Amino acid sequence: MVVVVPAGETAAEAEASSAFRRQIFFWLAGAAILALFLYVFSGVLLPFVAGMVLAYFLDPVADRLQRLGLSRFMATVVILITFLIVLVLAFVILIPVLATQMTDFAGKLPEYLTRLQSLITSFDPKWLEQRFGVNANGLRDGLNSLLNSGFGLITTVFTSLWSSGMALVSVVSLFVVTPVVAFYMLLDWDRMVAVIDSWVPRDNVATVRAI
Repeated sequence: MVVVVPAGETAAEAEASSAFRRQIFFWLAGAAILALFLYVFSGVLLPFVAGMVLAYFLDPVADRLQRLGLSRFMATVVILITFLIVLVLAFVILIPVLATQMTDFAGKLPEYLTRLQSLITSFDPKWLEQRFGVNANGLRDGLNSLLNSGFGLITTVFTSLWSSGMALVSVVSLFVVTPVVAFYMLLDWDRMVAVIDSWVPRDNVATVRAI
């Protein structure tokens, strides 16, 4: 590569300036591509991100199984089957408990709010008015209004979440798509890392690998 040296600038300075421009272009292009990717796929990104994270954390296990004699494909299959079995068992154990707790909490929430509202109504914070000049009645009315509004908001949110089909679709897609993404990414993880590493300018390799 021939570097054209401007008048008054040494070859070393010109080379350093050219390397700096390449670095700026690389990071700006990477940021633009990442922003475009997030914008285009923001609606369906969660299962893919979860699959990438899962593959990242399971890759050392796959490497260890390869050193023990398994092929990359068999190591990936064994890891994901084991992970899915553990995940299913965890859900079988935890979901009934969580569902019971949430149902009990939702059923008792009006009672809790009523008790809190009664406590606020019976509380006469005259010392606030005497010490800080706060309107005690206004404060009490404001808290009551806030509780009523909060109860209505919580009820609306719970109703919307449980009645919306999108919540179920999101959960199903997460637990169906994520293992598939994780499988293929874990299978080709080392090759992907090598390809991405080849794209990085040699001046930035150490920095990118450290990140």
